[in-house]
Amino acid sequence: MISDVREPEGVEPTSVDARLAARLGELRTEHVWSLDELSRRSGVSRSTLSRLERGELSPTAAQLGRLCTVYERTMSRLLTEVEAEPPQLVRAARQPVWRDEASGFVRRSVSPPHAGLRAEIVEGTLDAGAGIAYEQAPVPGVEQHIWVLEGTVEITVENTVHTVREGDCLRFRLRGPSHFHCPGPGPVRYAVMIVLP
Repeated sequence: MISDVREPEGVEPTSVDARLAARLGELRTEHVWSLDELSRRSGVSRSTLSRLERGELSPTAAQLGRLCTVYERTMSRLLTEVEAEPPQLVRAARQPVWRDEASGFVRRSVSPPHAGLRAEIVEGTLDAGAGIAYEQAPVPGVEQHIWVLEGTVEITVENTVHTVREGDCLRFRLRGPSHFHCPGPGPVRYAVMIVLP
């Protein structure tokens, strides 16, 4: 068993350390593993795992690497899962905007994704006659709610075309390709709420 432990040197654990300890405990619970089972899989002693999850110890890089392997995560992904709480207010000036001039599509990330949250909100604008196609769902089974704010959009999901007009909302779980088309006569502006499964 690996027993290398880095004791905090007389310093109270930071909030990041506390969130990391809590997340390690959550991951073990999600996998329905006992401390003994996790110890067997990771090569980290049971007592060390217990102290890590209680926040009594900070993990060494080697221990964290072993736990990331067992939980099938990169270290960067695990660490983003314990980032500070996202800001509650996202000012309009700080909402990232991406433009695809070729397709006439503008995407504003109104509520950007964050590791601590499952949903995000996007505002999309398509010029009349413009269309965008997605070959696959970014995450199979992702939930989407599309609310048209102005204009009309035709959305194809699972080979069915839905004509969504101002005020209408289309909602579905995306498992395959999708297509958005603005039939005109003017542009369409819509909000998309994306919820990870």
